[in-house]
Amino acid sequence: MSIEAMKSLLKSVPLFKELTDQEMEPIIEMAHPRNFKERELLFMQGDPLDRVFFIHKGKVKIYKTDMSGKEQIVSVLQEGDMFPHAGFFRTGGYPAHAEIMEVATLLVIPIIEFERLLLKRPEVCMKLFRVMGEKIIDLQSRLDEQIFHNTYEQILMLFLRLSKTYGQKHDGEYVKLNTQFTNQELANMIGTSRETVSRTLTKLRKNNIAKVSNKGYLLISTDLVKQELCID
Repeated sequence: MSIEAMKSLLKSVPLFKELTDQEMEPIIEMAHPRNFKERELLFMQGDPLDRVFFIHKGKVKIYKTDMSGKEQIVSVLQEGDMFPHAGFFRTGGYPAHAEIMEVATLLVIPIIEFERLLLKRPEVCMKLFRVMGEKIIDLQSRLDEQIFHNTYEQILMLFLRLSKTYGQKHDGEYVKLNTQFTNQELANMIGTSRETVSRTLTKLRKNNIAKVSNKGYLLISTDLVKQELCID
């Protein structure tokens, strides 16, 4: 992986969007590229939080498990994403598990080296905190969905989020999700059952709100979803 590719990746990460080229130089120097195999576990919940990852190629699943071993997917990350999002600003252990979904190339930055940089460059620290505030607002919105909306509405809102993150315009009003998710994975994202997601998808297909392509990709009419939710 070339220096230019590393620079391009890190510059595209929202956390660093306010940094100048000069401020980015020491961050690029401390980044190490690594290749990972499908289904490889990067870390487990509670492991010492000592590194932050940036995805150059591939996808990574972030998930938690309860006492019974039931999995809940926190997010599925793709090219250009970093994780854990608050890794540079917290201590202790990783807040969830991380597993490679497909062959991946990641940039790895040791947290201790990054902390040394922030101590030397407080102006960089202030810029990063401003960006982190935007992430907190997004997480608060997702929490509000679970508190104030029923399961059907949560599934619809999940499809809107997935369409925004993984979607590509397809066949007029529909958006194709470029990443395939099983019903169980969709259920795990909002803490419901696979059967509930299956019933909801059947209803959505019946009402032409969702379709499945010949290759098995989910197609979502975001306009009809918004009509169902009574939002603009």
